[in-house]
Amino acid sequence: MNRISKTFNNFADSLVIYSQRYGKISWVIFLIIFACIMTITFNYPAQSTNQPQEKPEIRGVWLTNIDSEVLFKPEILKDALDRLADLNFNTIYPTVWNWGYTLYPSRVAEKVTGRAIDPHESLKNRDFLKEIISQGHRKKLRIIPWFEFGFMAPADSELAKRHPDWLTQRQDKSVIWWEGKVHQRVWLNPLHPQVQNFITDLVSEIITNYDIEGIQFDDHFGYPTDFGYDETTIKLYQREHSGQLPPQDYQDKAWIQWRADKITDYMNTLAQMIKKRQPTAIISLSPNPYTFSLESYLLDWQKWQQKNLIDELIIQVYRTDMNAFDWELSQPELQQARESIPVAIGILSGLKGRPIPMVNITQQVEKSRQQNFGVSFFFYETLWNMSNESPSYRRRIFREILQSANPR
Repeated sequence: MNRISKTFNNFADSLVIYSQRYGKISWVIFLIIFACIMTITFNYPAQSTNQPQEKPEIRGVWLTNIDSEVLFKPEILKDALDRLADLNFNTIYPTVWNWGYTLYPSRVAEKVTGRAIDPHESLKNRDFLKEIISQGHRKKLRIIPWFEFGFMAPADSELAKRHPDWLTQRQDKSVIWWEGKVHQRVWLNPLHPQVQNFITDLVSEIITNYDIEGIQFDDHFGYPTDFGYDETTIKLYQREHSGQLPPQDYQDKAWIQWRADKITDYMNTLAQMIKKRQPTAIISLSPNPYTFSLESYLLDWQKWQQKNLIDELIIQVYRTDMNAFDWELSQPELQQARESIPVAIGILSGLKGRPIPMVNITQQVEKSRQQNFGVSFFFYETLWNMSNESPSYRRRIFREILQSANPR
């Protein structure tokens, strides 16, 4: 009503002055003009400094080659990116390092493993990363490649077979780590100079050769706490502790922190390289909640954040119990990180054989937004394909959740 009154009063004042000068015949002309003015007034949106603006937020999704075909077929990949952009997602985290191989053609990987790319048939003669960058950027999506396996590798991979001296081990000299009940894994030693050179070269290769917005790491950029008793690590520990051997208790807090700090030292070197190659590159990290991440994988992400080694943090809060979910969001490390960098909550949208109802996802998105966190979903295939609910229903709910475009 204020707009109508103001428009009418301004018009009336002008009308009086005009009629005094030019006579009554001008009333007809002014009535026509007034009608045009009112039409514009009603149809043109008011520009108010008090009008609330949607806050920028991370709206991400991980694309992986595990239990998913999205990366293996160009037509499926294109359709996925079109759908995600249409539903107002703004960030894609495609895996590029998995199962001991790169998913893009890599000279660095070829020198070390004998293969330039994952042997999956559909990746031959393709560079899916170029495809996703080209198509994603046309849709205004950020592309941040994800080093999903980090320092982990399959026990039977060429990487592990060719470089057994790169592996870390337990006190009993064993190297096998079971992922679930099926997959035998090994862990590269992040403290080994040649391992560091290999990972640094892989990251440099991507940063240099591809038009990406950043690079992402996660808990696999540490290693399980019961490892670290390999020759390289023991000698390094002894040099810094007057010849003493590491504690036999692998959960000893000082021993945990020493190894975590060494990984942080390497991350500092890696971050400097990334920023030198590409100053605007976003260094993204998607670990578990802090205590678990440090005590289980030797990854002290709070220290990384405090040392300005990361530009974005996405915490994997894969909880089905809402009380547990709320508790994780309230943790001081997470609240503190939010004050200096963009922070999002990783939400589990499902797993193979473990569908997550849309109502649970909606609740977790709402809880995250209430505390000004962004969101990212693991993983693409479970957004609407692996579910007991229809794909059309789930896409409709995602459209309601992400109502308007929110470019990063």
